[in-house]
Amino acid sequence: MSTPDRPLSTTPPATELHAGYSSEGATARPWPETAAVLTDAPLYWLSTVRPDGRPHVTPLIGVWSQGALHFCTGPAERKARNLSANPEVVLTTGTNALDSGLDIVVEGRADRVTDHARLTALAREWEAKYGADWHFDVADGSFVQAGAGHAHVFAVHPRTVFGFGKGDPYSQTRYSFT
Repeated sequence: MSTPDRPLSTTPPATELHAGYSSEGATARPWPETAAVLTDAPLYWLSTVRPDGRPHVTPLIGVWSQGALHFCTGPAERKARNLSANPEVVLTTGTNALDSGLDIVVEGRADRVTDHARLTALAREWEAKYGADWHFDVADGSFVQAGAGHAHVFAVHPRTVFGFGKGDPYSQTRYSFT
């Protein structure tokens, strides 16, 4: 799916604690704390929907940058084919522990990034985060890696993000974006 590159927003979201799923006295987690988890996470889980309606989930690496979570995939991979039929996704990350940390769920639309300057900046961010093994060149609106071919880059601009704080106190924070 090729769509025009969307402007990236850095406007902070509306934040709301869900008291029914939070410990007494819990407060909403501040957005900068949640954004830091998205920035620092080494791995994300991407959920897409196959054309026949069945779910597909896969782990991948990515970069939180300028208000969007970015990932890449080969154009023939299952997730890319799913996105061509339905760009709505869920991305998750966090500690995967029961009694500590912060797990994050990002709901949004995955839009393809094709702007050369933006892709070049993202390639530098990928390499800074993951090391030289994840060096990408940019050509024809895609990442290019020697021996691996082209990869399409997608940006997920969140519509809603949930933060699940675990431990003392437990909390569920909803972040709504306009």
